[in-house]
Amino acid sequence: MEDISLGTPGGNVKDSTDQTFMTDVIEASKEAPVLVDFWAPWCGPCKSLGPVLEKVVNDQQGKVKLVKINIDENPQIAGQLGVRSIPAVFAFDKGRPVDAFQGALPEGQLRDFISKLLGGTDQGQQLQAAIEEADKLLQGGDVAQAAQYYGAVVEADPKNVAAIAGLARCYLANGDAERASQILDMAGPDKQSDPAIKGVRTAIELSADAPKDDELDALIDKVTEDRSNHALRFELAEALIARGKHKEAADHLLKILADDLAWEDGKAKAKLLELFEAAGPKSPATIEGRRRLSSLMFA
Repeated sequence: MEDISLGTPGGNVKDSTDQTFMTDVIEASKEAPVLVDFWAPWCGPCKSLGPVLEKVVNDQQGKVKLVKINIDENPQIAGQLGVRSIPAVFAFDKGRPVDAFQGALPEGQLRDFISKLLGGTDQGQQLQAAIEEADKLLQGGDVAQAAQYYGAVVEADPKNVAAIAGLARCYLANGDAERASQILDMAGPDKQSDPAIKGVRTAIELSADAPKDDELDALIDKVTEDRSNHALRFELAEALIARGKHKEAADHLLKILADDLAWEDGKAKAKLLELFEAAGPKSPATIEGRRRLSSLMFA
């Protein structure tokens, strides 16, 4: 494997030795976390893990580095760390080992391992704090300020799914579904099945037929006049969801369910679950709605 310098652009992966371990790992981990992959040419699982691990590390765009050590040629450090089986991967941060795993983990678990590692760094903590603040601002209705926070996180971490989804929600809240969809594409094809991304996609789809103000007002008047008409109330709930009024829509669906939990073969319940996905797990509409739904189901 080509010996790529950690200090060069794109140089996120390199080979190392027992002699250069201090420089390549201990010193380098003071700048960014470093994963050390102990492997050998005869190790089948090592051959499976290596390319996937390199891909996942490169996707982090320099926030984490990977150092590969052939234990046949360099047994000293592996022995000091107590490596008995390979592949074995150790994570170093600020000059010391902080986590490890053995075996050829699948890509999803590798990403989780790295996310956990980065979450413990100063930058990771700062980005997470920014996302949490943005979530609060968005739920409080301050869409512009939330967008600034999400945007700052995306700039620092272009593949941060939570920030990308949050930024897309901000555009959708301002009525720009097309731009919201474009923002979601930034997460890449492999992240489109992530619940955060899927939730916004659902919200975009549900907003496609949003009624005009006068049409919505007319629906509200009809339901007010005929409160027992579940079909009419369901139509109003759909209209409210399309307008992003999730709490109001949930209230109407829950009124139907309170009267008939299995209404229209579960149609109201299915729509409510769809609403939860569109609103997102942190939305007050989702949190309160799930609580009320559970109360109805297990009363």
